Amino acid sequence: MKAIYKNIILSLLASAVLVGCQDDFLDRPSQSEISTENFYQTKEELRLATAALYGGKIWAQWNNTAYLPLGDILSGNLILQYQGSDLVQLNTFTLSGSNGRLTTGWAALYIIVAHCNTTINAINEKTPLSVSATDKNAAIAEARFIRAMAYYHLAMLWGEVPIIEDNTKLIKSPLVNKNKIEDVYRFVIEDLTFAAENLPKTDQPGRVTSWSAKGMLSKVYLTRAGVGQTGGSRNQEYLNQAKKYAKDVIANSGLTLLPSYADLFKTKFNDNQESLFALQWSATTEWMHGNHLLTYSPSNDINPQKGGAWGSPGVSYDLYLAYTEQDSVRRKASFMLPGDHYPELNAAGGGYTATSPGMKKHIIGNEADNNSPAMSYLGSIEHNALLRLADVYLVYAEAVLGNDVSTSDADALLYFNKVRTRAGVDPLTSINEDIILNERRVEFACEGQYWYDLVRLSYYNPQKAVQLLSSQQRVLFDYDKDSKTATPNDPIGTISPATSATFTLQLPTTEVVVNPKLNEPSVPYYK
Repeated sequence: MKAIYKNIILSLLASAVLVGCQDDFLDRPSQSEISTENFYQTKEELRLATAALYGGKIWAQWNNTAYLPLGDILSGNLILQYQGSDLVQLNTFTLSGSNGRLTTGWAALYIIVAHCNTTINAINEKTPLSVSATDKNAAIAEARFIRAMAYYHLAMLWGEVPIIEDNTKLIKSPLVNKNKIEDVYRFVIEDLTFAAENLPKTDQPGRVTSWSAKGMLSKVYLTRAGVGQTGGSRNQEYLNQAKKYAKDVIANSGLTLLPSYADLFKTKFNDNQESLFALQWSATTEWMHGNHLLTYSPSNDINPQKGGAWGSPGVSYDLYLAYTEQDSVRRKASFMLPGDHYPELNAAGGGYTATSPGMKKHIIGNEADNNSPAMSYLGSIEHNALLRLADVYLVYAEAVLGNDVSTSDADALLYFNKVRTRAGVDPLTSINEDIILNERRVEFACEGQYWYDLVRLSYYNPQKAVQLLSSQQRVLFDYDKDSKTATPNDPIGTISPATSATFTLQLPTTEVVVNPKLNEPSVPYYK
């Protein structure tokens, strides 16, 4: 991880305006910050400022080093043992505060927070009255939505974390306490509520809308319903809020599922009607400026410039077992098995046939396959979605289920089954918590989601969450394409027993050394 307090400069796309910011949690604005007196003067300049928050250098560290490791390797979906011991530790639950993926994930999320804070404060301070309040608040709402996404991940990974709204205050008081987890979720909800009230209902593809904010609110309320609860039950008030916001999106947004599940992960369908928030990437050859997920490709032959395939994540036997035989569309779009053929990968060369189990999502082919001559393996142009309409459908079904053992509610089943039937899987007539959790797993495999689903469960039913982790077969497997049988391998390391503490990551050692107050009890953020 880069040294704490090291200055970085955020370039707002092609503009000449620079905003001082930094590479880590206690980042301080540059003392040589270039003046922004002549920026933020028009709606167009506000749009330019917020556009920079959707991807590029701001999101690259998270996307390229923490997104899949913390979402899918830690959860037991994927296994990668050839890129250092940090990834093995995620598989075996032996990680400590010095784990590089953990440390990078923390730093990356606070980079996003710092950029959002700087943008929000600059808009508030520099925007003249000639810009309408509607346009000003819409720009702030974009930044607050993205800041909420960062804090949502921070809360789910570390629980109690510092809430920072103004990074300039760290100049005088660089040592800060953690805040209570209830306050972190309140902060996220307040940001998303502001976004829901001030973002437009429609915008250019890729920009978040009020429906994006409401969709994320439904998910956050579903998560918040379990915080501080015991005995396997969730707070009904928050479940009702989750149901309300999800239903609003479902009934009133006019959005629909993309008809083909596999198309969700093809660049031709970037920012499709199902995407509520996706990271925006462009072709680049610069390190940590673009989307590096093509480095997970299984073969140089299908990558841009025939390079950069550094090692495909293996699929766990446990994830393999989560799919039924009928669920072949989602399985093949999520991960490869020997014999699977993908005509869209190196299409001019006849496609690609897999030779071993490995991740398929995010593997989009070469520059010709994507009509992007400038694309490199360091600059995939896939706009990977962090929130999809299918997620809102499943959140709605789970909120309706609530604290019941099962439900046959017609509305809940309607939207739950829309997700299944889109994938060619038979609809169900009754659903329960286990069914929904598995449905989420197979729908969002390799999208960095499953760890957060397990954490959400651990809030109100830690015993069940621990049991799920403990029963996982977190091992690679061999697959015989002729007999269509899978044989599990030995573990890649000794797997430590899961406990309720497993669901809260250790604080990064480097951060605690610089800021010892992180070891102190959390304090309220709201007085």
